[in-house]
Amino acid sequence: MADLFLTHGYFLDEDPKEQKIMRPYPPLGLLYVSAHLKQNGQNVHLFDSTFSSFNELKKALLEQNPKVLALYTNLMTKLNVLKIMAWVSEHLPNCKRVVGGPDVSYNIENYLKHGAQFVVVGEGESTMLELAEHLISGKGALTDIDGIAYLENNKTISNKPRTKLKDLAELPLPDRASIDFERYLDVWKTHHGKRTANISTQRGCPYTCKWCSTAVYGQSYRRRPATQVADEVEMLQQEFGVEALWFVDDVFTVSHKWLAELHSEFKNRNLRIDFECITRAERMNETVLQQLKEMGCFRIWIGAESGSQRIINKMDRRVDINLVAEMMQKTQEFGIEAGTFIMVGYPSEELSDIKQTAAYLRKAKPNLLTITKTYPIKGTSLYHEIEDHITVQPPWESSTDRDIKFKLPQKDGFYQLAIRYIMNEYHAAKSTSPLKKIKHQLKAKVAFLGMRSQ
Repeated sequence: MADLFLTHGYFLDEDPKEQKIMRPYPPLGLLYVSAHLKQNGQNVHLFDSTFSSFNELKKALLEQNPKVLALYTNLMTKLNVLKIMAWVSEHLPNCKRVVGGPDVSYNIENYLKHGAQFVVVGEGESTMLELAEHLISGKGALTDIDGIAYLENNKTISNKPRTKLKDLAELPLPDRASIDFERYLDVWKTHHGKRTANISTQRGCPYTCKWCSTAVYGQSYRRRPATQVADEVEMLQQEFGVEALWFVDDVFTVSHKWLAELHSEFKNRNLRIDFECITRAERMNETVLQQLKEMGCFRIWIGAESGSQRIINKMDRRVDINLVAEMMQKTQEFGIEAGTFIMVGYPSEELSDIKQTAAYLRKAKPNLLTITKTYPIKGTSLYHEIEDHITVQPPWESSTDRDIKFKLPQKDGFYQLAIRYIMNEYHAAKSTSPLKKIKHQLKAKVAFLGMRSQ
């Protein structure tokens, strides 16, 4: 039996979209916390719910009968996390309930009112260790633990923020040995042909995009040493047979000096592995592309979010849309796929902006495109901007930020048609089949006429 039970409440079987694409990744944040706790002598049971079920989770909780349950929560898992805490409150009343993760920082009181007894705000490793030592062994006082919030006499107490970890090299590698890591690799091999894993090299982002949440790491930039990252890549290849990587960092090439160091480590070790990453157009050049190519990069996601410079400026994205298109084309010249993200329904977006986005994609011709309707995450600059213009805000305990609606120039149907229009314009530009090209062009025209008639 374990003193401390860690889990996250994401169940693949409940996610029809993920079941179609089958690109599941281990919960890295939770694996880092688990590794740190174990390194410091804590008795931890890590339950990875991805390939499991709520019934199996309940069974494991009853078997372990832990003193503390710590749940990682985000936008996707929030409702399950609330359900798990409610069940634990009823069936394991002596088990202390703790939540942490990106969704808690701006929802502290909500979580405390709906089942959590303690909230870990920001980076979790050091805070969770001190809180576990207090709850399990009675060490120290709650008031001395930075980075937590709790209820006292029905009043929310928020301790001072935790100082961010300066040296990421101090952290142990993620606790992959405590999950069925092989299951993830097998799923990737079966559905995508390569045993693929996720890996993190940095924390924080120095940029200020208004829609992006910085709830955990803040607007900071900290990097693991290139030697340590290369060590981890070698370990993943040699011990687990990993064939490809997804670097989860917000801007992988933000530091050209660090990237050159990593490239040098790869070269000196004769190390190479297929990988994809995310970056920004202004943090790319031919030298960067050559280094990425030599290390094994096969795909780069280059953020744009819109093809309208006006909307990009409103987002505080700080990038020239023409440079984004140029870097996508340059990426492809190096034999690397270019992917991009588009956001539809940003405040004040009109038909002219949608048309510019479609034109930009026809010019840039990314290999891959993901598109989504804008939603305001609590705590972001975007949320603060639209807060007074919210038209629909369902009860917190039964909804997520995705369900929030705010005043826009057009009705919801307009933006659904906009997504259809942009996607069909994109596919028409890419298509090599005359018949498919015409088909997509017709669909795009129908969607465009639909937008005009809204």
